[in-house]
Amino acid sequence: MFVKSIMKLPHECKCAQKHDSLKSVIAILEEHDIQAVPVLDETTFVGMLSKETIYKGFFESGQIRDRYLEKTLAGDLVEKKDLYIKEVEVFERTLPVFAGFPVIAVVDSSKKFLGLVTRADVLEQFESAFGVKRKGIRIAFTSEESAGRIERLGDILKQYHENVISLATFDETDKLARRIVLKVDPNDNIEKFTEKLEKTGFRVLDIKEV
Repeated sequence: MFVKSIMKLPHECKCAQKHDSLKSVIAILEEHDIQAVPVLDETTFVGMLSKETIYKGFFESGQIRDRYLEKTLAGDLVEKKDLYIKEVEVFERTLPVFAGFPVIAVVDSSKKFLGLVTRADVLEQFESAFGVKRKGIRIAFTSEESAGRIERLGDILKQYHENVISLATFDETDKLARRIVLKVDPNDNIEKFTEKLEKTGFRVLDIKEV
């Protein structure tokens, strides 16, 4: 899945222009109960501005509060100028990019602002990938790293008519093995299915109804 499929479009996003006063930026943040906004130069992304940065700037400015908020511009305090991601990236790439911010700007090759991805959006996609919101049987097992193992797993799933909710694989400490987490619909075949996995060389670690 690509970033462009989960991002919010510009008209759905709360943004600030670099010439906006901090007073107007704070109004946006408080009205919509958000912690940070992208700062734009018309349609070009120039960085992020957070409530924390605005407050820190005030304490360091030595100015009267009202003057500071009215005379200081968003562009004066903008930070995280590289906190963006391209729309053609896969959504998993967003996780290491957040850098403490709840949102990431999405841009094109010329840094034109195309939208936002929120941390909540990404977590929702991972929940979907793991079938978190569907009841089922979660089976954790390991498999040796060898050609055709996933194909063999598919054959066993088909043989026992298992309806797969989610399937994920993870690196094990032992590089010759992979951990697999499978979630299937509840049924009466689980015991026979897992016995077949064991007989076929998969090592079952845990079976849990979730």
